[in-house]
Amino acid sequence: MLIHIQNENVSAAINTLGAELVSFKGDDGFEHIWQGDPKYWGGHAPVLFPIVGALRGGRTRIKGKWFEMNRHGFARRCEYTVAAQREDAVSLVLEGNDETKKQYPYDFRFTVTYTLTGSSITTEFKVENTGNEPLPFCVGGHPGFNLPVAEGEVFEDYDIVFEKPETQKCPEIDLKECLIDFDKVTYTLDDENVIPLQHSLFYRDALVFSNLESSCVSLKSRKSGRGVMMEFSDFPMLGIWSAANDGPYVALEPWTGCATAVSESDEFLEKRGMRTLQPGEEAEYAFTVFSI
Repeated sequence: MLIHIQNENVSAAINTLGAELVSFKGDDGFEHIWQGDPKYWGGHAPVLFPIVGALRGGRTRIKGKWFEMNRHGFARRCEYTVAAQREDAVSLVLEGNDETKKQYPYDFRFTVTYTLTGSSITTEFKVENTGNEPLPFCVGGHPGFNLPVAEGEVFEDYDIVFEKPETQKCPEIDLKECLIDFDKVTYTLDDENVIPLQHSLFYRDALVFSNLESSCVSLKSRKSGRGVMMEFSDFPMLGIWSAANDGPYVALEPWTGCATAVSESDEFLEKRGMRTLQPGEEAEYAFTVFSI
């Protein structure tokens, strides 16, 4: 079921399946969210929980037992319940159940809230431990944005722009197992804040950034100045990705953790970026996308 929200400037649509944002239209009606052409990628803006990225062999060891879980977790494929709704906001909830426990043996409540403010949309993740044991998890967003935005422009007219100069070594991703090799480098920034967009940036999967100085990043045209900006200060990692077959979009992905590293074990608790909530505890993470 699609839920529509709007304010005086922008509008959005959210699917209760996966609590996925499937539309975010700017002031001029331009559709910023990738519309899921399966030729490139069938998603829009999937929600990543309780893992980000892939597990080695699609499985992990939790409490001494093996569990299978697909890339980016199961939350993006579950039906959510609408917990609250108004004209410019909606909250959707997923609770642990017999089916989720086949992959992730914990009790939890996971709430995704979308709120429109001015020309922006904020996505908030709330994780609650409703069980009687510690709850480990990772969470992240994966919105894809249509490019180009302005008529007469092309993909290569756009830049990835960080708010501050960055020095980064993006790790290589194993294309076979989708694991991250932090001992190998696929892209480097040396006190720079601009990456000119070209499709070849993504021929080896995503660019993965950790502990950036910036809390904002933009996809912005050098010609028209049009695009989107994301504020992601709650997240220590950022993935930037597009299809390896020249898809006309770019995904900006704020993460608390990432795919299993080549150097890591298969123990769930040992995954990079793992957060843990004690019984009764909760945590919130949010990012905001601005239409520019």
